Amino acid sequence: MKRNPMTLRGAELLRVELKKLRSEDRPNVIKAIAEARALGDLSENAEYHAAREQQGFIEGRIAEIEAKLSTAEIIDVATLSPGGKVVFGATVEIESEDDGKRTTYAIVGEDEADIRAGRIAYNSPIARALIGKSEGDVVEVAAPGGTRSYEIVSIRYS
Repeated sequence: MKRNPMTLRGAELLRVELKKLRSEDRPNVIKAIAEARALGDLSENAEYHAAREQQGFIEGRIAEIEAKLSTAEIIDVATLSPGGKVVFGATVEIESEDDGKRTTYAIVGEDEADIRAGRIAYNSPIARALIGKSEGDVVEVAAPGGTRSYEIVSIRYS
């Protein structure tokens, strides 16, 4: 079975979503289906078909989250002792060698990645280049526009 690395925060967000799906969304859609059934002929009942489709989405998402959590390898960054190296869960500030622009990324699991929020997947090209490196190291990242160089300015484990 393939383990799925995930931060403590990422696992908690999935648990919160799962609880909401089970305790709010699922009962609401079941109620909507019952109300639509009460209206009579189901073959031309748009409310019924929409509610059934919504139920399918909810059940699918519940199954997806349960599967992710069952294979999750939850990593608490605060308990790691990486010795100043970039590891899964670290927050890394890098500076572009080209234009001096600084960017901060947290290296997270695939399901937690959100580039706009500064969270990149551990298997992304940038994260793969950073993992194992230390402050002051320069890394080369193959980007669509060519190879880019970045200096690691700081590493935090929080």
